[in-house]
Amino acid sequence: MPATRPTVPLASSLDDPERARDLSRMKRLATGLFGVAAAVFLACVLLGEDAGAWVGYVRATAEASMVGALADWFAVTALFRHPLRLPIPHTAIIPRKKDQIGASLGTFVQENFLTRTVVEEKLITIDVPGRLGGFLSAPGRAERLAGDASAAVTALAGLLRDEELEPAVAALVDRKLHDTPAAPVLARVLELVVEGDRHQEVLSAALRLLSRFLHENRVVFRAQLGDASPAWVPDWVDDQVFDRVFAGVQTFLDEVGDDPRHELRRSYDARLRVYVRALRTDPDSAARIEDLKKELLEHPAVRTWSGSLWSNAKTAFLAAAADPDSELRGRVAGMITQLAELLRSDPTVRELVQRHAHTIGGYLVERFSGDLADLVSSTVARWDTEETSRRIELQVGRDLQWIRVNGTVVGGLAGLVIYTVAQALS
Repeated sequence: MPATRPTVPLASSLDDPERARDLSRMKRLATGLFGVAAAVFLACVLLGEDAGAWVGYVRATAEASMVGALADWFAVTALFRHPLRLPIPHTAIIPRKKDQIGASLGTFVQENFLTRTVVEEKLITIDVPGRLGGFLSAPGRAERLAGDASAAVTALAGLLRDEELEPAVAALVDRKLHDTPAAPVLARVLELVVEGDRHQEVLSAALRLLSRFLHENRVVFRAQLGDASPAWVPDWVDDQVFDRVFAGVQTFLDEVGDDPRHELRRSYDARLRVYVRALRTDPDSAARIEDLKKELLEHPAVRTWSGSLWSNAKTAFLAAAADPDSELRGRVAGMITQLAELLRSDPTVRELVQRHAHTIGGYLVERFSGDLADLVSSTVARWDTEETSRRIELQVGRDLQWIRVNGTVVGGLAGLVIYTVAQALS
């Protein structure tokens, strides 16, 4: 047994009470004219031909009016239902042919409106970038669009399952880090450091930290010397030895830190440059860095970090997206505002958007015109049959009732002319 196709309700705007009242008035008018014609015909029958020759003319006119009124009533009614509920063939055309009408309507729209030529000709007459820029530059529009984009992204993120994405993101990051050679990356980083002379700043900072560390732990180092010194050595000798060594170390650190041309700095610079070249040319040096990288990536703390990347990034992004005052929302709104200004004032951007609008419009029409036509036909097919007929009659029925009125009048005139001609020839 075929499945019952679900029906789709028609738009409520089609159910206009004013149209319903107009349709009822026109039906009463058309039916009233038929009643007048029937009354005149009956009166002529009752008067008979003895009342005068004019009775024949009036009777012929009324008789033809009745025939015309009945014929047009049948024709108009047959569009929407079976006249007198009798299953007369070729009646109730709209209910019976609803699906075919929908298919024909979809094909008509596709072949006459949804074509590349029609769309491109229309787009030529439209200032696409100007309209788009005006839309985006409306007061508060950028902020609303930024909020809408954030809400859409938040809704999309809610559909994603964290328990599936976290391992996938962790595996992706892990695979990317493993597949990326570490030696060239480290070599490039060190090159940038050396080229900017940042390595000397790092050395200076390290020397200052070391000097401070030694000064802050002077007592500890002195105690260590005392423990290591033989018991028969007097303490005052240990003090003098420690003071001279400690002062010498501090003086050396200060000299290196204050002299940018110190021999230690030159040696440090030369060795670092040699190491950078070795990272690029020496397989053993590169292999040692690669082993160190792998060991680091296998560390539990690193694995925990990579596993939490998705959750942390998602949480931070959603928090920023939900906050109207966040930098993220501000940046998106700013980008929309800048785009609106470019669309309205920049000739290059305007020409580019206008040109591509034609291309995109033509492509979309060619790609989706069949789908849109199918949407029309399938939507009509799912409409309720009786409701569809009633709504269509409501929209065009008033004009169709004029057919009945005209049929009554024209039929009567035609009957009068035919009768007159017949009398003239007899």
